[in-house]
Amino acid sequence: MLNKIALLLLLSISMYANSILTNYRIHGIQDVEKQMDLELTYDSYWYQHIKNIDTSFGYLESYQSILTCNKEKSTLSLFKNDEKKKFIPIEKYNAFTGKIKGDKVKEGDLKTPIGLYTIEKKISKLDSFYGPLAFVTTYPNIYDKYKGKNGSGIWIHGLPTEQERDDYTKGCIAINNENIVCLDKEVNIDSTLLIINPQTKTKEVSKKILAKILANLYQWRYSWLYNDTEKYLSFYSKDFVRDDGMKYSRFIAYKTRIFKKAEKKKITFTDINLVPYPNTKDVFQITFKEFYASSSFTFEGDKTLMIKIDKNNNFQIFTEK
Repeated sequence: MLNKIALLLLLSISMYANSILTNYRIHGIQDVEKQMDLELTYDSYWYQHIKNIDTSFGYLESYQSILTCNKEKSTLSLFKNDEKKKFIPIEKYNAFTGKIKGDKVKEGDLKTPIGLYTIEKKISKLDSFYGPLAFVTTYPNIYDKYKGKNGSGIWIHGLPTEQERDDYTKGCIAINNENIVCLDKEVNIDSTLLIINPQTKTKEVSKKILAKILANLYQWRYSWLYNDTEKYLSFYSKDFVRDDGMKYSRFIAYKTRIFKKAEKKKITFTDINLVPYPNTKDVFQITFKEFYASSSFTFEGDKTLMIKIDKNNNFQIFTEK
């Protein structure tokens, strides 16, 4: 039975390869590229791609370490990728968090934010109140700004070496000094994701849903690449506000003008990360490195999309950076 299945699989691959070669022979490489771009828009491709990948935290291409702060349990846990690319628990530290419960909204509210962050930098020369070192997080992120939050200076730091302290922080995450030194040795801050959650257990998203969202991402790219204005703009929510403040109506007009140029483009995405946003039901963050080139403009850098999925798991972008 297995031999028959293998034979049929090889036959289908051979037929598909022959179809591509014929297409290339008659129409040239551009037509083949367009077909490959289309293949990337299918749920089936993405489901096959991720079916054996650890997606317990989402779909992650560039993060090697995950830090999860459980505000309810006052813990900070470290997970790292093993040789099988599975995130395994390494350490769990007791932690102090903000004096006031709930999500941070404004400067001085004594709350630890809920969300997805990365580590911007490490500080080793600081006031002794913060222990031997601190990791500076990227609060407020794009979603925080969309929701009108403010404030800054959310760190992961140690405990005072010369002073007394309370059993809470003004919004930071604090662990003991031995642990912060150990954490510094365990993580590469350039490939670490911080997830701050209010509750004990985060529901894992099914691979089917993740595959659908990744297919949507490449449908968005396909419409952008091949100048399908209507399809491209259909991925944007009417509540959309770009990170620089550009609102939906102005954004639509701007993109329509750009698309009318009908420029040939090159668009590639690498280091894609798709993560469910903490304390939400249907909001996800997508980050990736984007390369875009046309005759009039070139961009290479980090891109973030905040999306909300509908009942069919199709997404709408409500802010981007």
